[in-house]
Amino acid sequence: MSPHLTALGAVPMEITAPVIDYRLLMPVVLVFAGACLGILVEALVPRSLRRSTQLVLTVLTLAAALVVTLLNWAAGRTALGAVGSLALDGPTYFLWALLLVLGAVSILTFGERTAGSAFAAQAASVPGSQAERQAIEARVEHTEVMPLALFALSGMMLFPASNDLITMFVALEVLSLPLYLLCGLARRRRLLSQEAALKYFLLGALSSAIFLYGVALLYGYAGSFELVAIDTALALGTGSPGLLLAGMGLLAIGLLFKFGAVPFRSWTPDVYAGAPTPVTGFMAACTKIAAIGALLRVFYVGLGADRWDWQPLMSIVAVATMALGSVLAITQTDIKRMLAYSSIAHAGFILTAFVGASQAATGAPAGSLTSVSSIMFYLVAYGSATIGAFAIVTMVRDPSGEATLLSSWVGLGRRSPAAALVFSVFLLSFAGIPLTSGFIGKWAVFAAAWTGGARWLVVVAVVISVVAAFFYIRVIVLMFFSEPGTAVTGGGEVRVIRPQLVTLLAVAVGVVVTVGLGVFPGPVLDLAQQAGEFLR
Repeated sequence: MSPHLTALGAVPMEITAPVIDYRLLMPVVLVFAGACLGILVEALVPRSLRRSTQLVLTVLTLAAALVVTLLNWAAGRTALGAVGSLALDGPTYFLWALLLVLGAVSILTFGERTAGSAFAAQAASVPGSQAERQAIEARVEHTEVMPLALFALSGMMLFPASNDLITMFVALEVLSLPLYLLCGLARRRRLLSQEAALKYFLLGALSSAIFLYGVALLYGYAGSFELVAIDTALALGTGSPGLLLAGMGLLAIGLLFKFGAVPFRSWTPDVYAGAPTPVTGFMAACTKIAAIGALLRVFYVGLGADRWDWQPLMSIVAVATMALGSVLAITQTDIKRMLAYSSIAHAGFILTAFVGASQAATGAPAGSLTSVSSIMFYLVAYGSATIGAFAIVTMVRDPSGEATLLSSWVGLGRRSPAAALVFSVFLLSFAGIPLTSGFIGKWAVFAAAWTGGARWLVVVAVVISVVAAFFYIRVIVLMFFSEPGTAVTGGGEVRVIRPQLVTLLAVAVGVVVTVGLGVFPGPVLDLAQQAGEFLR
């Protein structure tokens, strides 16, 4: 200490080091460390060995993180970790396990090479230039896509576990920035891919700014970034209602953008269509899981006491999302854009349970599904079918690349019955047909919303589900009940390639989960119920 301060009688200030239980944070640490090791692989491993090395490293990293997650969950290690900035509770562990499993399955499709890599040889080269042609002829490949996916996955894990708004904002940026890069790395149709990445970046940056402005307003209301402190301020009612409502609205915009809900869904079709298809599957499943997890934690833990203000508005958002996604999906002529609008419609179905907030109902029967448990089950069903569906899309090709026009899928059931049958299983699950996981998922979220009192919303959702079934059934009719001769397009004859084991494994996981949970949903439903509610 300075002698001058001693002479003035200053009292020395003692700084206490924070106590951090790294066992609780180890899954995120492992994923982030795996991503950093992947960057070192890019710098040190010979190019010919990078793909296999990156694939093995990624799978081992996610497997290790999954094992640690399950061990912590089984041991009941629930706490507010990292100096209270992260909530390690049942929903967090469930979502982490789901993100790690679906992330590993979707990243497996990144390694498909039967018809060449889905990723650009050199992202910095001008599309159509001599440099790009030379890189393709030399079989130069982007293998850093796997560490980028791991970085995004680490942010996705932090996002729904964040117990304060600053940590949540940091997690939002960590998951978003790698996705902006991945969307612009398609090998074919590179201009469309780069346009998708630019749109996603500009709109994502705007939504992040809106989210941060909402964080600032809520801090002005509660005097704290912690969700529990915001809830306490709501109970006391000492803050300015104007700051509360404005901050809550801006925060909702930032979260609903990532979730792909109306009216913040304009980026979804263009980005899904332009991004490399393996990246589209990764985003469609994992980003939605992270976004709804964060939305649930913010509005149930931090803003639950004010639900009479946000429930009516969220009800309108849910109806608009379901309706717009279903109606616009009917008009699509591209399979990836159709699946994008399908993703929007599913966001609306998930929001029905979110609006019901049945875990807050006082008269709920014992053992009934809560909003949190029903949404978590729905995410299992939707995520597995989505990754499997986009894996099938990568297999349907013409000489110019992936054949995504619906006209290219005409008669597919006669040329490749197995691929068409598997894709039909995924479509039937999306439509909510019995004996598929999608049916049980919709029943779960509708039951939770009904228990929570949002009965009119359930009736509307059921009606829209019937409308949404039309565009799924239409694709099945095209594949099985139309002449295959009409599938010859301007790009040449359409065929279904025989993929490598990595893609077949992704499809197999999707089929097993879709059919298995449709017939035996009990174990996963019980697991979702046992995950409990959010830690406060």
